[in-house]
Amino acid sequence: MTELLLGLALGVGAIFLANLGLIRFARMSAKQAAATVALVTLGLYVPYGILRWPGGDVFALYLAIYLLMSLVCAMAFDARATGRGLHWGPAAIGGFFIVVAVVGAVFVAVAERGLSPALLRWLLPEAQTRHEVSSKFPGVVARDFHQKEALYNQYLQRMERQRQRGWQVRKGWLAEPVASKPTLFRVAARTRADEPLTGATVTGRFLRPSGSALDVAFTLTEQAPGVYEAALTLPAAGSWDLVLQIRQGDELHEISASTTVGDGKS
Repeated sequence: MTELLLGLALGVGAIFLANLGLIRFARMSAKQAAATVALVTLGLYVPYGILRWPGGDVFALYLAIYLLMSLVCAMAFDARATGRGLHWGPAAIGGFFIVVAVVGAVFVAVAERGLSPALLRWLLPEAQTRHEVSSKFPGVVARDFHQKEALYNQYLQRMERQRQRGWQVRKGWLAEPVASKPTLFRVAARTRADEPLTGATVTGRFLRPSGSALDVAFTLTEQAPGVYEAALTLPAAGSWDLVLQIRQGDELHEISASTTVGDGKS
């Protein structure tokens, strides 16, 4: 949040000084100075933003505030030069967009990095004595086909082949899972003919809905014909999503599920 607001403040200050300098030293009118600074801002910031892409929301926010500052300078300096004062209509419109831009900047900063520790304690004073609270947007997307619409038909075809293949898969924990403690996770797979599915590669991911940074990838080892196990440790209590993949040769079997991990206190 500090870096975002600092960048906005430095940019706004530079635009103000550029407008003031063009009016005083280049003898331009307020409107000419604002138009010149706006064009220079577009010419400098757009290539910079593309090369160091901060994300579409941040890029649009910076650009909108910088151009809005040129508009505000044009209205304010023009009103001062003519001595007529700033009309309430343009002032209200400019003020509205300034408030929108500032609120948008705060929302973007909170979504990316969360609230500052001091503000979090002020807004959620009981969070420290109960559960850990995250105020940032995790950006979790559990399955690739939701992101890539072009692959959706391929996904449907794969699911149909999977149904016809008829593999029988059972999965689960061998004991009650507890956060930060290793627990055996087992997958038992059999073919349509009820024979053990041997020699497969069993991998997957446990996905944390509240924050992708906690996601856990794993690979299971075949301990008996068609039986795959590993001791897995999930770092936090609560709900988790599971994406499990079983590969044998060119065949892929994918399963989605969910589980709950305890905190060990009850």
